Amino acid sequence: MLDIKLIREKPDFVRARLATRGAGDEARIDELLKVDEQRRKSLAEVETLKAQRNRVSKEIGALMGQKKTAEAEARKAETKNLGDKIAALDTEAAQAEAARDALMLQLPNLPHESVKVGKTAEDNPLVRVHAGKPAFNFKPKSHIELCESLKLVDFERATKLSGSGFILYTNWGARLERALIQFLLDLHITEHGYTEVSPPFMVGPQCLEGVGQFPKFRDQYYGVAEGDDKEKLGKLYLVPTAETPVANIHRGEILAEKQLPVRYCAYSPCFRGEAGAAGVGTRGMIRVHQFDKVELIKIVKPEDGYDELEKMVGNAEKVLQLLGLHYRVLLLCTGDMGFGSAKTYDIEVWAPGQGSYLEVSSCSNCEDFQARRMNLRFKAESGENKFPHILNGSGTALARLFVALVETHQQADGSVLIPKPLQRYLKADRITV
Repeated sequence: MLDIKLIREKPDFVRARLATRGAGDEARIDELLKVDEQRRKSLAEVETLKAQRNRVSKEIGALMGQKKTAEAEARKAETKNLGDKIAALDTEAAQAEAARDALMLQLPNLPHESVKVGKTAEDNPLVRVHAGKPAFNFKPKSHIELCESLKLVDFERATKLSGSGFILYTNWGARLERALIQFLLDLHITEHGYTEVSPPFMVGPQCLEGVGQFPKFRDQYYGVAEGDDKEKLGKLYLVPTAETPVANIHRGEILAEKQLPVRYCAYSPCFRGEAGAAGVGTRGMIRVHQFDKVELIKIVKPEDGYDELEKMVGNAEKVLQLLGLHYRVLLLCTGDMGFGSAKTYDIEVWAPGQGSYLEVSSCSNCEDFQARRMNLRFKAESGENKFPHILNGSGTALARLFVALVETHQQADGSVLIPKPLQRYLKADRITV
């Protein structure tokens, strides 16, 4: 969440930065400041009344010592009245604090000053392009055609099992998916300095709140119940990304400065309801309810946040370079950024059979936005407790990487060549009919 002190001291600045997102969140600042002031006023009155009660209590003791029982009893009644007022004000302060915190949780992060002001994806600046689009001396097939002819995916039986929006990998398709996951993990661990973790695939709502996915996007995720016990529905959720559990690993902790940077790498299946999203349920692998991803997480000192973001983008790009894929890097504008991000780069890979780019990685610096929500701090050498920057990035996401790979490396005879870095995992250099 945002820093309440910043909102108090620079409300116009906060309103202006929120306004660049184009979602109208700046209108919430007046209400937020009102309930925050109400809370502070109630707390100040409580402290005044407590001081008065302490003073009266001392006077009662003195009166009792002087055998002035009647006067002491009168003052006791006064302390009871003060106690009732304190209790009422405590309730008012708690209610105002709850209202303030609820508003704070609904406010998105402030875009970094280097982010272009814009409304939609059409306004995202192109940062760079890698390699050229592959040329074919035949009409390239779509991944659907390739997956069916090579029996990599069984779309019909996946629908029979789970409905639309799910994938059943088969034979070489399953092996290729597994090879890609292992390749991604090994690359980031051995060459990019990440520590592998294997998190739970179900988390409590506090983890979704910590990374900014709750409360705003609650309708997009899958709640879990034990059997038919509706009482437990919502106690756990299937992870929408490994970011959710991994970024929360140190929630509520105070790390030592020497522990930073923390760099984690994790594989997980990702479960997305994609509520209201166009294209869900259409045939293919572009937008599905369950997909695999290798996630990158960094927890770093604030002064290192943006250098580490550039490195993370480079880590994700390396995947596509090694696999011989054409891609482009975009800087998301203010209106297209995620809720918790201060700055985001998207990496889009070219899929020849689609004739379009597919997003396979999104790398963001959330600054201290998530750290505040999960109360994660580090103790600086000065002794001060500070909030670190938390970064997340896809390193990368499947099944879109799978789509781009088979479409890019398809051959005229219908086979698919396997890029050299993957061959040792797949134990093959080509997938044929």
